[in-house]
Amino acid sequence: MPHVPLRSFMSDGGAQVAVLRDGSADLSFVRLPVDREGLNVIPLYEEQPVVVAPKGHEISVFEEVALEDLAEETFLDADGLGGPEAALQVVASGAGLLILPMSVARHFNVKDTVARRLSGAPGTEIALAWPSHATDEVIEEFIGIVRGRTAQSSRQPSAQQEKPKKEPKPDRRGTGVKKPKVAQRYAPNPDKGRGKGSRKKGKR
Repeated sequence: MPHVPLRSFMSDGGAQVAVLRDGSADLSFVRLPVDREGLNVIPLYEEQPVVVAPKGHEISVFEEVALEDLAEETFLDADGLGGPEAALQVVASGAGLLILPMSVARHFNVKDTVARRLSGAPGTEIALAWPSHATDEVIEEFIGIVRGRTAQSSRQPSAQQEKPKKEPKPDRRGTGVKKPKVAQRYAPNPDKGRGKGSRKKGKR
């Protein structure tokens, strides 16, 4: 939809729903659970958790770590430290480990830390939310794109717009002279089927 301007911005966990209620955003990608009052919410996918440790920590030699193997470690609370970015700085200092959604850890990518996939920990479900009263054609189009529909999908509002009808092709049946079949286009060979000596001889 090239005629519709689109502006995107980041918001932390506490503001992902607030920006919808105060009108700052029309739609928001949120981490479930959220307060759904007055909102439409469509779950999209589940995100893999990771554990983040200071560089040089023993988890760096593995591709994936089980939560039960980290029972003796100290875990930090990102919200209590002012958010993921501030908490990652504390991890870099060696004060403890941090569990984050993979996309958050990749986004901040704080120096002197290492992140590994974490098994045995619950994932984070990502959803698309928007105010219940604000559904219109543009929002429906955006929702369809997020859910993987193409512009040609019959469920997209833009594809449901009436298309100009093509002029019907003229009916040529029964008009003009029919072309003869291939086998009838050539005159029969008068000599075909006659013996070698069966040709007619004219008088001199």
